[in-house]
Amino acid sequence: MNQSVVKALKLLDFFTEDEPELSLKEIANRSNLPKPTAYRLLSALENQNFLYKIKESNHDSRYRLGLKLLELGQLVSDQLELREIARPLMEELAKEINEAVHLVIINNNQATYIEKVESSRALRLYTRIGKTSPLYIGSGPKLLLAYLPRERQESILSSINFPIGNTKSVNREQLLQELECIRAKGYSYSEGEQDADTIGISYPIYDHTNEVVAALTVSGLARYFEGDNKKIIIENTALVAKEISNKMGYQV
Repeated sequence: MNQSVVKALKLLDFFTEDEPELSLKEIANRSNLPKPTAYRLLSALENQNFLYKIKESNHDSRYRLGLKLLELGQLVSDQLELREIARPLMEELAKEINEAVHLVIINNNQATYIEKVESSRALRLYTRIGKTSPLYIGSGPKLLLAYLPRERQESILSSINFPIGNTKSVNREQLLQELECIRAKGYSYSEGEQDADTIGISYPIYDHTNEVVAALTVSGLARYFEGDNKKIIIENTALVAKEISNKMGYQV
């Protein structure tokens, strides 16, 4: 990691419950940094809203932790709550359908897999917690893209180099039509997009603000997603996604 970034982040550790406010001089002394260097790092943190500066004089300033940390802290808290609520229900679903079950969120304009329950099958798909994927590949990522506000959706689409696709070429209009279809149906279905001969089915998870915060995704080999078994997977996944949403405070 860039050493300047490391030094800047370490400055945040000096703020505590007992000392929520510190001066430039105090921070420079505790960090053993020259005052100009400390000021430069503090200014960078202030510009990104990690710190809030209270100007006292031309020679010194005092700093408090900024609202950006509160925002990030709330995000982490929400994700921990989501995983805690979803995990036991995901385990029940995986046991019922014997397919891998994932929890997917948006992070930095990419899809990130934050929880997973394996199937008991000998042949499994390779996925892991922490895996990232573009928002235009796979049922979970595309579902999240479909439910984004149009302005953010357009921003992400503008960064994509069309055409895209692994088994078939997809242009911008085709993707937009697919996203509209996902919202109309209320779930997403993909075939062979992330791995050959696999299928993914995803349903949205809502929070107490009635916003989509995650995708509940079931994926496995295509041969297991046929006939009555496919119907059972779709129905059970929909029910579990609804139950997780209810526990997150979602109200229709």
